[in-house]
Amino acid sequence: MKNILVFALVLVTKFCMAQKEPIEKIWWNEEKTSKIQIFKATDGYFYGKIIYLQTPNDKNGHPRVDNKNPDDKLKSTPVLNLIILKKFKKSTEPNVYEDGTVYDPNSGKTYCGKLTLAERSLKLRGFICSFSWLGRSSVWTLAE
Repeated sequence: MKNILVFALVLVTKFCMAQKEPIEKIWWNEEKTSKIQIFKATDGYFYGKIIYLQTPNDKNGHPRVDNKNPDDKLKSTPVLNLIILKKFKKSTEPNVYEDGTVYDPNSGKTYCGKLTLAERSLKLRGFICSFSWLGRSSVWTLAE
């Protein structure tokens, strides 16, 4: 009887735990200068934040900040732990996440985006909203 209860508890625990999506990993950017962790937030959307920078400090030894941000109040925000992917949702198309935005801290610009997952790579397409043909792509690789 005790074994059956333990087995039932294990099954319930397994089914109650949320399965991670295959995109929820740590990725190198194309230049391999930063790592981005993609996670699913409580709102059901996928986000990505910078968790590693090859050069985390500026020439004065201070943490790099988002000084290109168009919002003056955000220019002092550290780049490390900055969320650069926002509100991506899983598409009906397999391995595609869409309708999110991509923020580029090097330019201070935000673009619409689409993520396409391959086995060990992630194709990021950033584009001017409503003009998907006007943008650029980058391929990130699995860092884990």
